[in-house]
Amino acid sequence: MGLSNIGIPGLIIILVITLIIFGPKKLPEIGSAFGRTLSEFKKSAREIMSDDEEPDSKKRPIETADRKDKPL
Repeated sequence: MGLSNIGIPGLIIILVITLIIFGPKKLPEIGSAFGRTLSEFKKSAREIMSDDEEPDSKKRPIETADRKDKPL
């Protein structure tokens, strides 16, 4: 049982309970903060997925300590 099984009546109940708890003045602020958080999460997830999909040829080689030509 996940969030996909809530349906319209469940969403209405959640909205009414939230309205009672926080009041009509705080509800837009909470919605805006939730939207910004969700947007930032999606952006971060997209960046992580795109980093994983880069080919190995584009990645910077790792410098090792055993190189003689360049001191660390």
